[in-house]
Parts: sequence; C-alpha cells; structure tokens
Amino acid sequence: MGRMFLIRTFGILAALVLVLQSLDLLSESGKILAYPGNHDTQVWQYMSLRAPQIVSRFLPFSVLLGTILTLIQMNQNSEVVALKASGLSAHQVLAPLLLASLGVAALSFAFNDRIVSRATAALDRWQKIDYAPLPPDRGDRTNVWVRDGDDLIEVESIRGRGPDAQLRGVTLYDRTGGSLVSIVRAPAGRRDGDAWRISPATRFDVASGAVAPLGSILVARGVRPDQFTLGSVDADGLSFGGLRAAIVDLSDAGRPTKSLEGSLWHKLSGPLSSILMPLLGAVAAFGLARSGQLFVRAVVGMALGFTYFVADNFALAMGNLGAYPPFLAAWAPFLLFFLIGEAVLIRTEE
Repeated sequence: MGRMFLIRTFGILAALVLVLQSLDLLSESGKILAYPGNHDTQVWQYMSLRAPQIVSRFLPFSVLLGTILTLIQMNQNSEVVALKASGLSAHQVLAPLLLASLGVAALSFAFNDRIVSRATAALDRWQKIDYAPLPPDRGDRTNVWVRDGDDLIEVESIRGRGPDAQLRGVTLYDRTGGSLVSIVRAPAGRRDGDAWRISPATRFDVASGAVAPLGSILVARGVRPDQFTLGSVDADGLSFGGLRAAIVDLSDAGRPTKSLEGSLWHKLSGPLSSILMPLLGAVAAFGLARSGQLFVRAVVGMALGFTYFVADNFALAMGNLGAYPPFLAAWAPFLLFFLIGEAVLIRTEE
C-alpha cells in the first residue's frame, strides 16, 4: 500500500510540474529573452529556479490525489473489504498511507528549507533586475524604508552590515505633526557615531519650493544599522533558521514581526499537511464499489482536501493582515481539518 501510494503521488507530482512549468514558460520566456544577450541557457536557469517552487506548492495536492487513486483501486478490487474482514479497523487500514505521508512531510520540509528558500530568493533578485545577469549575493538590501520619529528615511540600497554599512540614494522626508516640511536627498551615506553622515546633501523646502545645498550633514541620530539591513525580509526566501533569526533581530529593533511569525509557523504546518491528505481522502476507501457511490466518495474526499487548502491560504492571509494571531493562522486549519477527517472516519467506519 505504501509503495503504491508513493508511486502514484510522485507520478502525479511529476505530471503537474511538467504541465505547470510549460504554462509558466509561455508567459515568462518572452521576458527572459527580451534582455539582450539572454538565450536558452537563461531559460533553463529560470526553470531550475522555478521548478522547486512548483514542487513545493503542489506536493500536498499530489498526496491528496495519490491517496484517492490508491484507495479507489483497492476498493474496486475488494482489498479494503478483505482487510476489514480480517479484523483491521479503518485507522489500521490507513496506517501504511499515514506512515508514508509522514515521510513525505519530512522530505518536504527538508526540500523547502534547503532548496526552495534559496531558489525563491535567487529568482526574486533576478526578476527585480528584469532577468539581467545576476550579481553575487553579498547580503545587500534595496528599497528600504525606516521610520525615525515623525521622519521617514528611504534608501535605494545598502551594502555591508554594522558600522561598515554604506547607504546609496538616501532620501529623508522631514515631517512635523504628520505634515511634510522638507525633503533632504543625498547620493551616499555612512555611519558616523550614533548618526549617519550623508553627502553631498540638498534640501527641498515644501513651503517655499526652494532647493538649497547642505554639503555633508548628520541625520537619523539613534537609527541603528540593523534597522536598515532588516528593512526588507522575505519569509519565502529564508530557511526556517534564517527566518527565526531575522524575527529575533527585528523584534530587538522594535519592528513588527507578526506576519513573519505566522510564516515561520507555516514552514512547519505546511509540510505536515501531507499527513492530513490520507485522512481526508479516506472516504474513498470505504463503502462497496458496486453500490455506485464510489465516484461520489472520491469527489467528497477531493472536496475536503481542496477546502483545507482554501482555508489554509485564507488563515495565512488573515495572519499577514494581523486579524489572526500567528500561531492560530498557521495551525488552526490543520487542527480543524484533522478533527473533521477523524470525525468523518469514526462516524462512518468506526
């Protein structure tokens, strides 16, 4: 049963990846080849970065469909009837599938943590520069916003960390009581004591419309370097350990972390959703095949599985908006549908 389940699961996954990757290339290959000098090598590079994302997203769907196909075949061949006649309960019949799905969940977590996160980070960087040659990743950050009291600071890019951080394209929005007073711009900035020295700076006065040169000035006193380097954190592009460390750093810097905490918990609950699929699809295993209800049972199993994915995405979105606590956003759909699957199985078969 376990071997049959795994063969069908990964066979369906391979077919889904092949179809979806082909459809994705139809929309992206033109953008890739539009950059001068890009050829089929860059198309293959894009496929190598995009395929892990597709595998990660559709692995739970494949587990659900693999479960239903396996159980339908066993039901049609009266194998489930034979197993129950030998004295096995419904949970014992499903035990091989549950154990195999536990292995799939562990494999999924390792794959997401080691491969998908790196591929996502690299693909995001590549798409931001319109598929130009990808520069080496030195931990630089782009388009960073930092609040300094009422003032807002925008930095086009920051290189380095700690006291060695170098700012490029600095814009300071000087505000008083929520109203914009002036805009200070400078092409470069560096750490100077507990402030940042930017030069050569110019100041645009909103009231008069006059522009005045300021030379080298100190701004953003008390703003730490980590507030710039942590200004943009992509949860999908970080491993579990990397995201946890980023959350700790952001929390120490006084930055909001609720949405990232939800994503951190979801890095655990997401792969574990594979364990739910045999339970939700188990309704297709039972009932007599000759009763004519086998197709209906398969549809019910698919409906339960796809409803879980809808609820999971909805809860995660509500967590990102701050409407749900992070732990609830990540684990509530899993626990809810675990109870639903158990209730259906016990009510109908136990």
